[in-house]
Amino acid sequence: MKKRFTEEQIIKILEEAKTGIKIEALCRKHNISIPTFYNWKAKFSDMTVSDAKKLKALESENSKLKRLVADQALDIICLKDVLSKKW
Repeated sequence: MKKRFTEEQIIKILEEAKTGIKIEALCRKHNISIPTFYNWKAKFSDMTVSDAKKLKALESENSKLKRLVADQALDIICLKDVLSKKW
């Protein structure tokens, strides 16, 4: 799923909201819904751009590690299946 906004853009929009602009006007300006803004605020409120980049890198590494573990678990199952057969 392609996202319209990167984490960096989301953080900049949230920082813009801290300047005192009304949320409704800000959402209209960036063409987002008000619930989307509050979801972003809940997730990214205390982050800086560098934090978002670190989070993205960690999420990427985590997904690679999960795939690696799944592949190894599948290999183990296959080996156990082969070893359990009587020759």
